[in-house]
Amino acid sequence: MAVYTDVSDEALAAFLEAYPLGELVAFRGIAEGVENSNFSLRTGTGDYILTLYEKRVDPQELPWFLGLMRHLASRGVTCPQPIAGRDGEALRTLAGRPAAITSFLPGVWPRRVRPEHCRLLGHALATLHLAGADYPVERPNALGPHAWMPLLESCRATGDRVQPGLVDELDRALASILPAWPTQLPRGQIHADLFPDNVFFLESAGRRHLSGLIDFYFACTDLLAYDIGVCLNAWCFEPGMEFNLTKAKHLLAGYESVRRLDPAERAAVPVLAQGAAIRFLLTRLYDWVNTPAGAMVTRKDPLEYLRRLRFHLTAPGPEALGL
Repeated sequence: MAVYTDVSDEALAAFLEAYPLGELVAFRGIAEGVENSNFSLRTGTGDYILTLYEKRVDPQELPWFLGLMRHLASRGVTCPQPIAGRDGEALRTLAGRPAAITSFLPGVWPRRVRPEHCRLLGHALATLHLAGADYPVERPNALGPHAWMPLLESCRATGDRVQPGLVDELDRALASILPAWPTQLPRGQIHADLFPDNVFFLESAGRRHLSGLIDFYFACTDLLAYDIGVCLNAWCFEPGMEFNLTKAKHLLAGYESVRRLDPAERAAVPVLAQGAAIRFLLTRLYDWVNTPAGAMVTRKDPLEYLRRLRFHLTAPGPEALGL
């Protein structure tokens, strides 16, 4: 379950007084997610999401995230919108945490990913990239390549408890990935965490459509094609860790129906996918070995990303990823 900060009835009532949202009807915690405390909020004016930002989020960066969501929505990306209070401010404090209310997006995330999900995802990802092109403020990727070796160092003494020889294998992988990492590809605002549970879908009249993208709190300014590497890892592997080439082709076709990759980006996708795999492996490994017993956090298995990483390191080229 998620990391929850308790919110008392009295504190919530006082917090809501700053908003023109009407009477409180219902309030409950959302069990999914591990980074922030999220609550479903229903008032007399509709449904909303209340987020309390936990320690991993720098409060000084929250205006950047909230501003990005407003910017993307103004350019056609369906994503949560920060709700301003009567004073015009969207960011406040609740239960000792920075907090904000955002609009509620209807839909469900796909428990079983199908190729048509991937095509719709690719289209939405490219739309996001184009919509963010004129968002003027940059935010460096705090979990980019410069962070991977320090993350591994923080796990060096305990990482082999997860699997013998894991640390040496990751050392070798980084020695291959980091020197090959591209730096001259097109850059812009990326989501950087677009897993299936951050993408909502709805069906109507027998047709499926993508109803929204959520959880922008890893968004940053980085290589646009790196987002493709993240999505290939998150959407195109089966439960047994077999890479599904059909899903990858649908994802890329959906993306290129909106924004064509240039030749350098296409050539770089394999190493970007390797980097995305090791980034999530390392953060999962860090959580696995550093989360105290009894903490209300669902630790995710880092070895799922080790298997993805091994596939990418042995893939013969871009064609193996659907390009």
